[in-house]
Amino acid sequence: MTLSGGTFSSGSGTSSGSSHGTHSFGSEGDMELQARMELKRKRRKESNRESAKRSRQRKQQHLDDLNLQVDKLRTTKQQLVTALNITTQNYVAAEAQNSVLRTQMTELDSRLSALRGIIYHMNANQVSNAAAINANYDAFGASAWSSGMQMVQQPIDHMLYHCF
Repeated sequence: MTLSGGTFSSGSGTSSGSSHGTHSFGSEGDMELQARMELKRKRRKESNRESAKRSRQRKQQHLDDLNLQVDKLRTTKQQLVTALNITTQNYVAAEAQNSVLRTQMTELDSRLSALRGIIYHMNANQVSNAAAINANYDAFGASAWSSGMQMVQQPIDHMLYHCF
């Protein structure tokens, strides 16, 4: 059956008003059926409109959420870049300070080594001077010993003062 010009027609081509022929929409049952079909069609259209509207709203909400997330990520990225720059600057400053400290340590090691050598030679001289003073102790007494020690100690104190 097909709908043609407001009437249902069967494939047989008959146009009689009998039950297995052409039906007119003019009858009360057919009008009611047509009204129900029209109402269903309108409801379906309205339902589709509402569904499409909800879909657009969900899509817009998702887009808004994504934009918010992008903004947050950009802010986080900027904070991380700033923190990285500060950390890099601190690292460079610490490296420069370490370089200065290493240079100072090398210089101080060199001075310490030189002082140890001087002290070693002065101790060797002091032992030989002490032996000479001991030999003369009996001849000059205790005052010779203390004056001899003062003569040895004064150059050591003077040298240590100028080195540090």
